[in-house]
Amino acid sequence: MPAVKMYTTQVCPYCQRAKALLKQRGVETIEEIRIDLDPAQRDHMMGLTGRRTVPQIFIGDTHVGGCDDLMALDQRGGLTPLLGQAA
Repeated sequence: MPAVKMYTTQVCPYCQRAKALLKQRGVETIEEIRIDLDPAQRDHMMGLTGRRTVPQIFIGDTHVGGCDDLMALDQRGGLTPLLGQAA
């Protein structure tokens, strides 16, 4: 399974929802980068994604996007293959 990295803040309900979906799909470890604790990371995230909002989710080298993007990917059946599991 590729590494999963997520830019988050502590009080973001979308971050919690995205983490819950990833865990339902078998992700055991999510590298969280808290941009509320390290503002320089927000600038880094914006440079990588062009977006200001959290969560911003990466699966391996693929930028999935935010929570809505993750949910849509899952509904289309694209999340499981991206995670490297059998569909």
